Amino acid sequence: MGRLFGRIFVGFTTCLICFIAYSSQIFIIWPWYGGEISVELLSLLIPFNVLVGMLLWNYTLCVTTDPGHVPASWAPDTQSGEGYEVKKLTGTPRYCRNCENYKPPRAHHCRQCEKCVLRMDHHCPWVNNCVGYFNYGHFIRFLFYVDLACSYHLVMVTRRVFAAMGPRSWYEPTSLELIFIVLNYTACIPVTLAVGGFSIYHFYCLLGNTTTIEGWEKDKVAHLVRRGKINEIKFPYHLGARRNIASVLGDNPWLWCWPTVPPGNGLKYALADGHGKWIELHRSGHDSDADRVWPPRDPSHSPYTGPQDMFTLPSSPWTYANDSLNPNLQPSNSRLRTANSSFRRRDSRRALAVPPYHPDYSESSYVDSHPISSTSSVSSDSEEYDDQYGNGRSPPRVRRGSEGYEVRPVDREEMLRRYIETQANDPERYQRYIPEPSSEEEVSDSGIGT
Repeated sequence: MGRLFGRIFVGFTTCLICFIAYSSQIFIIWPWYGGEISVELLSLLIPFNVLVGMLLWNYTLCVTTDPGHVPASWAPDTQSGEGYEVKKLTGTPRYCRNCENYKPPRAHHCRQCEKCVLRMDHHCPWVNNCVGYFNYGHFIRFLFYVDLACSYHLVMVTRRVFAAMGPRSWYEPTSLELIFIVLNYTACIPVTLAVGGFSIYHFYCLLGNTTTIEGWEKDKVAHLVRRGKINEIKFPYHLGARRNIASVLGDNPWLWCWPTVPPGNGLKYALADGHGKWIELHRSGHDSDADRVWPPRDPSHSPYTGPQDMFTLPSSPWTYANDSLNPNLQPSNSRLRTANSSFRRRDSRRALAVPPYHPDYSESSYVDSHPISSTSSVSSDSEEYDDQYGNGRSPPRVRRGSEGYEVRPVDREEMLRRYIETQANDPERYQRYIPEPSSEEEVSDSGIGT
């Protein structure tokens, strides 16, 4: 279903580009020049079609180019001087549990593509693909040509409108032309505004050699710096504007607008200090090799400093003293609920001594459904609670948490015996047969008869 929706998005985007590009030329510009080819017409339309062609070319490359995935046999070389990203909690190399493989620097797992993507920026539904290391340059060029083509389109259509509104206009637009002028404005202006704002953000990221995910990480780091939790740290991949652009679009500036393959393999990246080490992160007033990680740790959320300090589960689920049961634990809530429910039943339930069709039936034949013993037991329970916790004080509650309920073990046979006793003492619920003890004469007579 996800791939189907992705193909629908790609088809819709392609149709929108073609509609804006070619309907304006066929139904607006061509009739404006009288339907004849001229030098002025060619000088107007040829640059526009070049921009549209480059736009479609880079869009096709965005859709079809693999953004880059992690080789199955790749593993970081922890002995070399080159930097590698580590987990903030344990300090070990990053590992993807879904792909069951190590993660190179700047790589992240995409849930839509179901794989780890090299230098992942984001998953774009309009290209039905992840934007990563090998197609990020095509994506930047696509945004660039969309901005240029849409701006050229708006200027071209606006010139036609001004020409029709001028006093020396010799060719009035037809109804069909007016309809397509309105449709082109309606389609092109929102695309220009939306893609224009998106382009400004990604051009800013390109100048800083930052992906969208790393932009979020930089915002978190800036927040920690403002709150005084860590000192200011330099982003490790910022090499300068010129080198940042070259790392994505290539080393030759004349080919930055032409589709090219980015340099490198996406598994290693140059760092800001040029020595193959992480930028130093200062915490607690001293330098430490363990702190050379990006993004930096939040001291309040990262209490562990290494694998030796990791939390391990205890061998027993009990948490009292030396993995034993709390002897002072009382199931106070359950007992109190039983006492309260008994009071409610005693006040609300009344039973008939005889059925309505009995000759002795009268409206005063109702009797209390609870015996004196039950009432006394309830009152004794209440008095016990009053003596133990004080009048008006709430009883202690059973502790509940991530460990579950800590309760005192009860014998199942004992529970069944108590339940039968409470049910048997309820009048007119059961007819209990209690045999009378046999006399000595009956026993002797039965012995003689035999």
